[in-house]
Amino acid sequence: MKPLGEAPRDHNHVTVGADGSPASERAVRWAAATAAGRKIPLHLVHAVDFAPSGWTKLPFFRPSQVFEWSEAEAQALLKEAAETAEAVAPDLEITAELALTGSAKWLVELSRTSRMIVLGATGSTKMGEAFLGSTPVSVAGHAECPVVVVRGPEGPVPDERPVVVGVDGSPASRQAVDLAFEEASWRRVDLVAVHVWSDLKVGEIDESPLDFDPRAFEEYEHSLLSECLAGYGERYPDVTVHRKVYVDGPRAHLQSWSEKAQLVVVGTRGRGGFKGMVLGSTGNALMREARCPVMVVRPLTS
Repeated sequence: MKPLGEAPRDHNHVTVGADGSPASERAVRWAAATAAGRKIPLHLVHAVDFAPSGWTKLPFFRPSQVFEWSEAEAQALLKEAAETAEAVAPDLEITAELALTGSAKWLVELSRTSRMIVLGATGSTKMGEAFLGSTPVSVAGHAECPVVVVRGPEGPVPDERPVVVGVDGSPASRQAVDLAFEEASWRRVDLVAVHVWSDLKVGEIDESPLDFDPRAFEEYEHSLLSECLAGYGERYPDVTVHRKVYVDGPRAHLQSWSEKAQLVVVGTRGRGGFKGMVLGSTGNALMREARCPVMVVRPLTS
C-alpha cells in the first residue's frame, strides 16, 4: 500500500469503503478482484468519527489525544483492508485515504474522480460509527459514478452466473444497460435483460376489477425492450442476451434473479419515480435485500 493520503491521480480506479466489519471485508475482496481484472488501482477509504466512542465521557478528557487514538486505529484498519485486498490480488496497486468528515458526503465527492464506488451492505466501525448502514442509499442517489453494494454470499470461482439488468426505458435504465453489457463482456458471462412493464406488485393486475388484458400490450413491451437493447449486439458480439418480460412486480422479479446472478444492475430512478426522488423503490429494496452485489447507476444527465 502506498503512503496514507496518496490518492490516485486519474478517474480510472475503484474506490471502496472500509470499516472493519465482515460486510466491509467482503466489499474489499470484491473491489480488489474487480480492480485487478481491469488492471486499475484500488483506493481504500475510511471515515473516522470518534465522537460516539465514549472517550469524551472519560475523566481528564483530552481531544488531541482522542484524535491520535482514532487516527491510529483508522490507519490500522486501512492496513488490514490492504492486506485483505493483497490476498486477492498480490500485484494490485493500492492507495488509501481517511477523513474526519461524514462518510456519505465524502464518498459522493470521491465519486467525481472514481470509476466505481464499492460499499458493504451493512457495518459499523470498531469505534462505533455506522459507516456503511444507510450510507449506500444516500451515496447511490447522488454519486457521479456507479455504486456497487456488495451483498450475498461469496461467488464461485470461476463465476459463470449471468449479469442481470433491469430495463424500463428510463434514462437511468438506459445507462444501466450500457454498463451491464460492459460488465457481462468483461466477466465473459451471459446478460439477462429483465423488463417489467408495470410497477404494480405481483398479482395486482390479475386482482384488478377492471376489464384488462395485459396480453394486448405484450407486443409493444417486447418492442420496447428490443429498442433499449438495439445496437449492443454489434458492440458486444461476445455477450449472449436473454430477454425476460413480465407484467408486474419489478422488485420481486429482480430479487428472484439476484439469487441466480453474480451482479444486478439497475438505474437510480425508474420511469415511475417522482422528479425529486434520487433513488427508486426497486433499487432501494435491492440494495437491502438482493442475494448478490447490486450496481446502481445514475443517468449521465440528471
